[in-house]
Amino acid sequence: MIHVTKTYLPPIEDYQKYVAEIWQRGQVTNNGPLVRELEEKLKEFLGVKHLFFCTNGTIVIQLALKVLGITKEVITTPFSYCATATAPLWENCKPVMADILSTDYCIDPLKVEQAINENTQAIIATHVFGNPCKLDALQNIAQKHNLKLIYDAAHAFGVSIAGKSLLSFGDISTCSFHATKVFHTIEGGCIITDNDEYAKKISLYRSFGHVNDDYFSMGINAKNSEFHAAMGLCVLPNLESIIKRRKEVSEMYDSLLIGKIIRPEAMAGNFEYNYAYYPVIFDSEEKLLKVKKALEDQQIYPRRYFYPSLNTLNYIEKTECDFADNLAPRVLCLPLFYEITDTQVQKISNIVLNCL
Repeated sequence: MIHVTKTYLPPIEDYQKYVAEIWQRGQVTNNGPLVRELEEKLKEFLGVKHLFFCTNGTIVIQLALKVLGITKEVITTPFSYCATATAPLWENCKPVMADILSTDYCIDPLKVEQAINENTQAIIATHVFGNPCKLDALQNIAQKHNLKLIYDAAHAFGVSIAGKSLLSFGDISTCSFHATKVFHTIEGGCIITDNDEYAKKISLYRSFGHVNDDYFSMGINAKNSEFHAAMGLCVLPNLESIIKRRKEVSEMYDSLLIGKIIRPEAMAGNFEYNYAYYPVIFDSEEKLLKVKKALEDQQIYPRRYFYPSLNTLNYIEKTECDFADNLAPRVLCLPLFYEITDTQVQKISNIVLNCL
């Protein structure tokens, strides 16, 4: 079986070394030394001021909304994983959908500005498939209308522009470290900010609002464990080779498929990509379903990222997003992971081509 992704696992002896340390110390959670070590190494790797390792990539969006005091409307994208929209709903905020661009499939700044009203308090923009949003345009809109800017950077670990991590933009950026991601801690995520006041609140909110036995605010349990941090500490040193192999696979797909299928427009210039996904876009949903079935008949399981368009979910207020509505049924992500072989890539590509 070949799935759309396969979790990268480091040499088992590397992980066992950390497990032995955990057993010796007896501390398995509550901001242990491995959690603190991982946070410091991630801050250094990403070049950011404040980073908090948390339980997953959904709760960090919820924390961002709490920290920024968002209680009303949030403009966001219909083309993302459901957590981008459901996290605001979970925090009793209203997600308002703004359509996406036809080039990189990230949120359209013009549509964002058109959606702003007196209840708008924030923007949550997703770097779709690790491709950067229109950073300057969104920042200008946020400043002009006094809005908070949150980036859902779940797909963007290891992506940089002119040497600056994509996770360093906005008032707050969030990331997922789920096992499917380029960098993972099995389950996990992080929340990043350069703002000292926000950082102080995040530190309290993720740990029930208390330090030691004293309570300072409301909070929630968003802490992560020593075992998850240990996995991150094992994966991080291998990130360069992980991204290198994913790039090789992506380029092989390109050589076999470009000209036959559509791909998101790649950012030009001083840009370092992480090759998080390999999305292809078909002329129609019927063509996609034909390809998907042909692959599945050979025990190859791609995935429809991101389907359906979030503005069509029955628990979200209906908004017309013409491009997202048209795109979402036609996007399929092909298998891409560290251990996939050239032979498997060739087989997958041949099946796709035979269906076109």
